[in-house]
Amino acid sequence: MKILARDIGHDKFIEMLKKASSEAIAEATKKRAQDLPKKDLAAFLAPMKADPYFWNHVLTYEFVEDTEKAAEIKVTECLFAKTFREMDAADIGYVALCDTNFAAAPAFNPKMKMIRAKTLMQGHDCCNHRWIMEG
Repeated sequence: MKILARDIGHDKFIEMLKKASSEAIAEATKKRAQDLPKKDLAAFLAPMKADPYFWNHVLTYEFVEDTEKAAEIKVTECLFAKTFREMDAADIGYVALCDTNFAAAPAFNPKMKMIRAKTLMQGHDCCNHRWIMEG
């Protein structure tokens, strides 16, 4: 990806990757949601809760809130962030993985919104994913 960024031009590559990654996650999320009887926060977060084996090998996280209207996790370790940062490619990792969270929430349910002010990928002390159901 760093070679593509160099060949295409860094800013153009980042813009293209951000668009493609967000579109791909939105499409996959809509497909996952289409046959679900409910499209609430519990259904959205079910894969993370149902397969802790996978997530526990990728992330160190805890739920700090988990209600019908709002859920928040605090991530203190992330294998993706560690890997991309070690490769001096955190900006690529952010648009390929982290930024897509903003597209996934409304793709699952248009009333769902994701809020996050910090990411490990960007060098903060944690990621603070927060999802809310509006309305």
